[in-house]
Amino acid sequence: MPATAAVNASLPAPVSRSDDAGVVTLTLSRPAQRNSLSEAMMAALTAALAEVAADSSARAVVLAAEGPVYSAGHDLKEIQSHRADPDRGRAYFEDVLKRCATLMTAIVRLPQPVIAAVEGMATAAGCQLVASCDLAVAGEKARFCTPGVNIGLFCHTPMVALSRNLSRKHAMEMLLLGDWTEADDALRMGLVNRVVPAGEALASAQALARKIADKSQVPVKLGKAAFYAQVEMGLDDAYAYASRVMAENMLARDADEGISAVLAKRAAVWEDR
Repeated sequence: MPATAAVNASLPAPVSRSDDAGVVTLTLSRPAQRNSLSEAMMAALTAALAEVAADSSARAVVLAAEGPVYSAGHDLKEIQSHRADPDRGRAYFEDVLKRCATLMTAIVRLPQPVIAAVEGMATAAGCQLVASCDLAVAGEKARFCTPGVNIGLFCHTPMVALSRNLSRKHAMEMLLLGDWTEADDALRMGLVNRVVPAGEALASAQALARKIADKSQVPVKLGKAAFYAQVEMGLDDAYAYASRVMAENMLARDADEGISAVLAKRAAVWEDR
């Protein structure tokens, strides 16, 4: 398999991080490359998420991007450069798609909620990135597309995230037509949670993140993990699983504190345990 791509030391880091009162903002920082999910970008973002997962001070994450393109998806130049490999690129294609899947599942499995703040275009694996986040805020000029079908390449891996967020017919419409989806339609279809004036997606996403960060992290982290686990189960199994997790949550100190605060008509004091 190809070795992990090295980050060129002469270039800015592909992903930057800033922290503010428990809210971590990760920013894709290669606008000249349209924030494509190159090997370096995927490696940097996966590593940044691993750091966040291990950071007890991180309570919510915002995923933003510099420039007019949120993310143009896979780096097509990197992909085409392997057409001349002895296997016509098969090993490389399988490897880079595996790395992409690792990145997307890292977002879903991150203990902290992740909110995409989208301005501009999010295409192909860039659209997959948005769909993989727990919440998404879009500027009114944001646009989304899975255009693979237009270049002889169905967006199979973006399909995984889209089909788990949109209705089947909406997902298939995006995948089969490869047309642009405007922000308002993305809201109607369930790809994003809200649309805000252009330029305000980051501030709006950070405001949502701060609301989440103010809550006890016990139910937030248990709840996120449980949501993705139960949604793949049959109805009876989902209720049985959710009941076990909720009983565990009820035994937490913060659940006792929260209920006691309601009964006493006072503000709760969270200890995240």
